[in-house]
Amino acid sequence: MEWRLFADVPPEDVRRLLAIARRRTFARNEVVFHRGDPANALHLIVEGRFAVAITTPLGETAMLGVRGPGEAFGDLALVSGGTTERSATVSALEPGETRVVLRDDFERLRHEYPAVDAVLVAILAESVRRLSEQVTEAYYLPAEARVLHRLADLADLYGGTVPLPQESLAELAGTSRATVNRVLREQQARGTVQLSRSKTVVLDHERLRRRSTV
Repeated sequence: MEWRLFADVPPEDVRRLLAIARRRTFARNEVVFHRGDPANALHLIVEGRFAVAITTPLGETAMLGVRGPGEAFGDLALVSGGTTERSATVSALEPGETRVVLRDDFERLRHEYPAVDAVLVAILAESVRRLSEQVTEAYYLPAEARVLHRLADLADLYGGTVPLPQESLAELAGTSRATVNRVLREQQARGTVQLSRSKTVVLDHERLRRRSTV
């Protein structure tokens, strides 16, 4: 398993982290944890994709992100003082597998090997990078560009064919389904994507990525 998150972390520290991790498997649509649950563990994704979602003030569910193999979720559990609650609900979009690092186990590992903090720094740095990117997009990119950017990211994650409905893409881009449908149909007319029921096939990823930055 290649952990992109840990590319700059000494291999021995990654091995020590994985040695205390526990294997968990999830069925499609199974909830890993709910928003408000105690935050007591980090999940490192081995297989599958997982949706990160919240409930809006209107009672609707909004997807904030999708995480895949080599990524992580639940990282705040390792830096909390034991009273932090989950800030979002995470569920499996397909059968998946994670390596779970409990906070108490990680604390014991840190006391024995302080250098293992490099693993935590790498995970938190990725979270900050992702959040900064989303905030910048929300302020400075038009809805059309956000849709294309999110689609390009998902195409990277899924290998070209994105098996998510347009409603999910709208939530991820922070716009309406009508806008997503219009943008995707325009791209289909240009030959960049191909649309079918509940999925989008990216035919020209490089061109799509260029348009998402305009």
